[in-house]
This record gives sequence, structure tokens and C-alpha cells, in this order.
Amino acid sequence: MQPKKTESAPSAEGKTSIQVIERMMKLLDVLAEHADPVQLKQLAIETGLHPSTAHRILGAMTHSGFVERSEAGAYRLGIRLLELGSLVKSRISLRETAMPYMLKLHAATGESVNLGVRAGDEIVYVERTSSGRASVRVVHIVGARAPLHTTATGKLFLVEDGLERIRDYARRTALPASTPASITALPALEKELDRVRRHGVAFDLDEVEAGVRCIAAGIRDDSGELIAGLSLSTPSERFNPDWAPLVRETADEISRALGHLPPKTG
Repeated sequence: MQPKKTESAPSAEGKTSIQVIERMMKLLDVLAEHADPVQLKQLAIETGLHPSTAHRILGAMTHSGFVERSEAGAYRLGIRLLELGSLVKSRISLRETAMPYMLKLHAATGESVNLGVRAGDEIVYVERTSSGRASVRVVHIVGARAPLHTTATGKLFLVEDGLERIRDYARRTALPASTPASITALPALEKELDRVRRHGVAFDLDEVEAGVRCIAAGIRDDSGELIAGLSLSTPSERFNPDWAPLVRETADEISRALGHLPPKTG
């Protein structure tokens, strides 16, 4: 009779290697929380590591460029992390990153989902999932353009501009109307943008095309810059403002996938 095969336990060496990696990550996380170089004693306290253990691991990370040690013996994150971060960032495509989340939002609502970016005084739509059931033609086809003040995504970018640049935009463009519902007066636009600022989402209620409504939320990159807007567009008769939190949540997921870390609260 053959003896039963049992799954072999991880070797002591394997356990030790994993433990070292976990301790290394602890040290990196603590260093990331400090703007200034941190002394070994403080690092040991905040990570719960013995000073000699922390010193040994920091020595190895210093040698590889993940950590830098100052003449005063304090530690900070090293240039190697910046190099790797830049490499990761260069390989991230907004459209490729956003599409799985856009498809998920499309599946949850059954409506068209758009990805728009700013080009001067207009929004350009660079990606879209089609609802496949729209009874009204939706203007947000890939490559389509629309003025900032009439689109939900455009309003997000105007909020980011601040009051002075909003007024410059109004003077420069004269706020042309696309439909009778379009905002064409600066006071009304400022009031609308204040709502967008407070709620973190923007609406286009028949303002680009009669019979079409949109909800949009902003997408930010790793530096916190607003780089795109995610919008859900529907025929007016199917419009549901209760989708706003879902749109915002999806935009936040895309932002996190691009490396954006929202500011800590509390």
C-alpha cells in the first residue's frame, strides 16, 4: 500500500523570505507617510521591528536604491521607486484602464457610458459603450465634441478651473446654446457649477441634445489632476438621477486604478 501524499509545508527558508518582504513593505509604508527623512529609532517604533532588524533590511534597500540614507543617518524613499513608478505610469492607458469599469457600469444600468477628455474649450469623447436600445440618437459618439458648459463632463473641468478662469471662458466663448435648455448666462453657470462642486457629480439635462441626459463624475490620475470624465447618457424618459452615486463610485475606481489616492479624512 502506497503511503498517502501530503502537501509539504513551506520551508523555513521560504517563511523567512516572506517575512523579510513583509518587513520591507512595513518600512516602505512608514517612510511613505513621512515627508522628511526618518531616524532608525523612529522607524523601529512605528514598524514594531527590532532596531537591528530594521537596520539590516534598510541597508539592503539602500544598496538597491529603494531607500536613501542621509549623512545624519536618517532614511527616506529612494530614487529607484520613482523610476519604477514612472515606468508603471507610462504603461497605463486611460482608455484600457477605464473600459472594464465602463462595461461594469453599462451592465448595471443598461445605458451608454462615455469617457471624455478636455481639448481647449470642448470635451472630446474618446471611448463609449453603446446601450444597444437607445430610442434617441445620443451625441456622445467617439470623436464627437461639445462645449464645456453644456456637457456634464465639461462642467467638471470648469469647476476645476476656478472662478476667474470660468469667467474668462464665458467671455471667450459667449456661452453658445446647443439646445433651448443650454445654460447661456454666467450667473446661471456659476450657480450650476457650485452645485457640481458640492455634490461631486455633474448633470447635463437636455443641454447638448434635446431628449438626452447625462450624469458625470471626474477621473483623476496619480498626481490628483482631473484628466477625464466618466458619463452615463440616457434618453430623457429613462433618466434616473439615483444613478449618480454609482457613476461617482465607478469614476473613483478608475482613478484608483490609475494610481490616485484620495486624501485621508478624519
